[in-house]
Amino acid sequence: MRERSDAAVEAPRGEFEDFYVSEYAGVLGLAYALSGSRWAAEDLAQEAFLAAHRSWDRIARYDRPGAWVRRVVANLAVSAFRRRVAEAKALARAALQRTQSVPELSPDDADFWRVVRSLPRRQAQVVALYYLEDRTIAHIAEILDMAQGTVKKHLHDGRRTLARRLQLQGDET
Repeated sequence: MRERSDAAVEAPRGEFEDFYVSEYAGVLGLAYALSGSRWAAEDLAQEAFLAAHRSWDRIARYDRPGAWVRRVVANLAVSAFRRRVAEAKALARAALQRTQSVPELSPDDADFWRVVRSLPRRQAQVVALYYLEDRTIAHIAEILDMAQGTVKKHLHDGRRTLARRLQLQGDET
């Protein structure tokens, strides 16, 4: 009796292996045509054959088990496509929510930032980080990779130049 039960176990496994070998190339080709990606196609084909293997006792009795596996691949490809579309839409929504428009500057602010942009590069960077982002001297030093004393010097020089230029512009009006 033992041999008989072993033979009964081996027959379905052997049948599935023969089925897998004979159908794999065609199923993989279909998966590739539907997905456009070799890696995705291999995943789809393997998933379909795994589903067939799990239910092989039932699938083996079908007239055309290869058609069943191909239908599973087609359904999986549609699901994967829908999932990618949903993920792309979610990413687009998230990106749109994160994208903030640049706030409009009042004419007074616009003049200030125009003068800041006219400062030497490092002074302008330090002033912008200090006033626009309310960064500490230590944070600015870290961001710009410079000593805190250097940041203080650029901030001091930038403030002095800003005061002089903005005072002159204020006197002209």
